[in-house]
Amino acid sequence: MYSCSIFPRHDIGPLLHTRNSCNKASREYLDLIKPQSISVDHGCSKLHGQCFFLSKQKLSIYGKSEHNSAISSFLTDERSTMVNIEEDIENIGILNLDQGLEPYKDHFRYRIERYVEQKKLIEKYEGSLEEFAQGYLKFGFNREEDCIVYHEWAPAAQEAQVIGDFNGWDGSNHRMEKNQFGVWSIKIPDSGGNPAIPHNSRVKFRFKHGNGGWVDRIPAWIKYATVDPTRFAAPYDGVYWDPPPSQRYEFKHPRPPKPKAPRIYEAHVGMSSSELRVNSYREFADDVLPRIRSNNYNTVQLMAIMEHSYYGSFGYHVTNFFAVSSRSGTPEDLKYLIDKAHSLGLRVLMDVVHSHASNNVTDGLNGYDFGQSAQESYFHTGDRGYHKLWDSRLFNYANWEVLRFLLSNLRWWVEEFQFDGFRFDGITSMLYHHHGIHMAFSGNYNEYFSEATDVDAVVYLMLANCLVHNILPDATVIAEDVSGMPALGRPVSEGGIGFDYRLAMGIPDKWIDYLKNKKDEEWSMKEISETLTNRRYTEKCISYAESHDQAIVGDKTMAFLLMDEEMYSGMSCLMEASPVIERGIALHKMIHFLTMALGGDGYLNLMGNEFGHPDWIDFPREGNDWSYDKCRRQWNLVDTDHLRFKFMNAFDRAMNLLDDKFSFLASTKQVVSSNSEEDKIIVFEREDLVFVFNFHPENTYDGYKVGCDLPGKYRVALDSDALEFGGCGRVGHDVDHFTSPEGIPGVPETNFNNRPNSFKVLSPPRTCVVYYRVEENLEDTDAEEQTGGNKIVVADDVPLQEGPEEANVVAMQEHLEQP
Repeated sequence: MYSCSIFPRHDIGPLLHTRNSCNKASREYLDLIKPQSISVDHGCSKLHGQCFFLSKQKLSIYGKSEHNSAISSFLTDERSTMVNIEEDIENIGILNLDQGLEPYKDHFRYRIERYVEQKKLIEKYEGSLEEFAQGYLKFGFNREEDCIVYHEWAPAAQEAQVIGDFNGWDGSNHRMEKNQFGVWSIKIPDSGGNPAIPHNSRVKFRFKHGNGGWVDRIPAWIKYATVDPTRFAAPYDGVYWDPPPSQRYEFKHPRPPKPKAPRIYEAHVGMSSSELRVNSYREFADDVLPRIRSNNYNTVQLMAIMEHSYYGSFGYHVTNFFAVSSRSGTPEDLKYLIDKAHSLGLRVLMDVVHSHASNNVTDGLNGYDFGQSAQESYFHTGDRGYHKLWDSRLFNYANWEVLRFLLSNLRWWVEEFQFDGFRFDGITSMLYHHHGIHMAFSGNYNEYFSEATDVDAVVYLMLANCLVHNILPDATVIAEDVSGMPALGRPVSEGGIGFDYRLAMGIPDKWIDYLKNKKDEEWSMKEISETLTNRRYTEKCISYAESHDQAIVGDKTMAFLLMDEEMYSGMSCLMEASPVIERGIALHKMIHFLTMALGGDGYLNLMGNEFGHPDWIDFPREGNDWSYDKCRRQWNLVDTDHLRFKFMNAFDRAMNLLDDKFSFLASTKQVVSSNSEEDKIIVFEREDLVFVFNFHPENTYDGYKVGCDLPGKYRVALDSDALEFGGCGRVGHDVDHFTSPEGIPGVPETNFNNRPNSFKVLSPPRTCVVYYRVEENLEDTDAEEQTGGNKIVVADDVPLQEGPEEANVVAMQEHLEQP
């Protein structure tokens, strides 16, 4: 047994927490596991400013949340000491924000106590949470003076050796020693002044299990793993990665500042080539990143970075958590990609999978499980350790060494590769013992706070978010949770789980339902608006119109659903567009823009969807004869000037630029003033912009009255019907729209659609138009600056400079500000 195991628990009752006491760790173990100390001055950030809830199109202000208790102090200050937790834990900040959570106070109190207890133990035995998360400085292979030191946690092993190319795969002269905590270690002296294990050579961990058999496994903390491409179904090998200084990539560019709102381009490096092959990190950096920057995204989210032996898993069955996917290159190549993104002003998020692990034995963590107790394994034992639908293993988040492994994994990617944050995959599976299987969450709070809640996983996620924001205060951390658990996106200091954003997963499901099952005239404007605004407004959301899941293996992208086979025959501008193509392009623009403008506090788009990529995604597998035909992106479609794909791409670029200029995504002002089922029109305000979406397939409304907040003069800021977006150019961009007062000032019920002012517009069918309020001193210059007007400013017009990233940002800003 090793010291300080936190045993799994199923109960979450308020006082049912008689704990298994932890034995004091020995000095020998502390010397082994304690990394070099670091200085961290940042605590988990507290909530500042006012908090808003969106309910029935009205915003109610609950005011600032005060956190003066000792519990809040402990949660946000690494140097404070917890003294009277029982006295002060009554003041849980999240309860002040949502009165409906009050009946579940005991649940929140219990999980906070568990979090505080775990954090205190880590600080007691490891120094700090940050030091604890530097496990990669001790475990795995590391250089020390004149030797290589290798540590591996394998409590169930009876004997162990390190083998590889360096010793002819004979470990008899490289036997490892095991300490009382199940950690095996060996020091391998340099030979002739050179490391005994050459850089980029293969290595494995060989050990004997209880029945006397020997097995070879890839080291759990390996930093690179490769496979012999000439052998069918060849096993992966661990690779000792320690390049000499001349071969190491050194970062040249600082991280870009955190944007007011993330506009995320979700990408898969391997399938980003137009050719029938796996693309490389460097090719993606040189060829695809400029496209992303040109379309005015500010963030890239990379999928499938962690090594996974089965390509068809889309990167979600991870085998080697500290290794980059070798299909696309080396660790140094990935660093080049991230540095190139930073030079372009793009932040980079990683799609991290800590919800489960690959079931593979020979090349994954599962190979370390030989039926030992839960305290000696990475995973739960028995049925609790398997996800039946995913066919994968489930971590034991109460286990000390699992916490070290996963938390260190997060710090590794942030510090070694300079990632700017994470999108956590599969959070729903972590939050509940039932993993969300066969669960239809209705929003009833009893579904979230009961014995079904996996508090071990909740505590891990609280620790993870606190860690990431401590080491990188400007990090962006996003949760993929389909259940909608309250407080998931609130700070740990309030008793929340600490994510910055959650994905609005119900939105793409609604669009797919409409496109597959409803005629245009059956679309409900009210239902669409309610779906897009159905979120906890104090918990920020990332909206997206279509999910990568909806385009995988035989299903269709949104463009393909709209236009189907005509995308192969009717996209040429040299011929008149068919009604199917006209409808498809118009609705494609409207759906994506409405999702962006009304659906959340940030926006995400999957690679290729910005221009309506026609095909689904299908990775090479036995079922398709290992074909790469659907595992690529046909960039030539958008690059060919006479094809209509360019129109959807141009509109995607313009709507991102609109947020660049007006920052409407970051605005807490959001009012839906009209959902007309008869007219098929949605009117709403975001920031001080007025959005008018006409989903009617035929009706043009001339002089259509729309409400607004501020009086004055309005002009077109963005028009989906503009010629440059493949429209008909029916809306005049040089028209001034003057407001008229409505009703009695200060009496909303006498106003027009509860808005104190109004103006009239032309609204053609299947179009969306955005209006901005003209400031008098900018009247002469603003007209030409608006997208969809007389001039479009795009990022690829800006000549990026060599040198510091700040210079490029300044050049970009100056360019955007030019009349």
